Amino acid sequence: MNLHAAYEDALENGPSEYTRNIVCKNSEYAYLYAKKIDQCPQRNTRKAACEDPEHALLYASEIDEYPRGDTRKGACKKPSCAYWYASEVDGCSREDTRKAACKDPECAYMYARSIDKNSREDTRKAACKDPKYAYFYASEVDKNPREDTRKVACENPEYAYKYALNVDKCSREDTREAACANPAFAYFYALNVDKGPREDTREASCKDPFYAYAYAKEIDKGPREDTREATYEDPEYIYKYALNVDKHFRQDTRKAICSKSIEYTYLYAMHIDKGPRKDTRKAVCEDPNYAYSYAQNIDKGFHEDTYNAVLNTEYEKKYKKFMKNQIKDEII
Repeated sequence: MNLHAAYEDALENGPSEYTRNIVCKNSEYAYLYAKKIDQCPQRNTRKAACEDPEHALLYASEIDEYPRGDTRKGACKKPSCAYWYASEVDGCSREDTRKAACKDPECAYMYARSIDKNSREDTRKAACKDPKYAYFYASEVDKNPREDTRKVACENPEYAYKYALNVDKCSREDTREAACANPAFAYFYALNVDKGPREDTREASCKDPFYAYAYAKEIDKGPREDTREATYEDPEYIYKYALNVDKHFRQDTRKAICSKSIEYTYLYAMHIDKGPRKDTRKAVCEDPNYAYSYAQNIDKGFHEDTYNAVLNTEYEKKYKKFMKNQIKDEII
């Protein structure tokens, strides 16, 4: 009889030494047997459950409903289970569960925060194996900056920024330099920590078109050659830069957008040039939809280029109807 068959037999006919001995070859089935069939602890089901840390924890919390050395030892084979054993079964800190939890940075941080409710060298050292939990330890356990937690947090741009914002609560060369490894966090550092522009944060932000645009708009609060040129990789931000930062047309932004996107060339002509031009018209005529829209909303009349662009497409009929209506309006 296999494990599943023995368990099903016991569910139907009740517990027996025979089926119990079979299921005790597997931690999960041993735990389930104790919970669903015996509905009480047994030495052999507990021993089998303790071979696996998760089922050792479940056995202690749901079947024994009190701590024991064997279930605790089983749970301590896995850091997260050691933490939960301390939290849900022991209800207090112990050297063995803490030591086991300290094999994982997250569990070490959680143990310090929720069980010890205090900082310790061992839990801090363990948390400092990961920038995220070094930051959380400093923010929520130490509640103060330290060289060791800051140094580890600076291994990751996000947590370097968050450390500066929420732990140091001021700018520093080391956290700024670390944040500048990522355009987003260089921008956020300038916006929320430095609260002003700097060459290093601007240069880092300019590695991404969106953050170059955002830096110009929200931090510099005005145009610069470097931030403008950084947007040239993405037509959306070329357009937004011209609209919201330059606030007027320029030959360079128009040329850049005409080579990148029909949609944003059309929007540029509509909202920035606010009128037709040969170069924007030529660019949109690659697409009959935008050629028709250009004729209707920007030229506001016939042009050979837009007409040729819609010939033999679904927009030809619409174009002709638009022109007829224009002629009628002019007569009236």
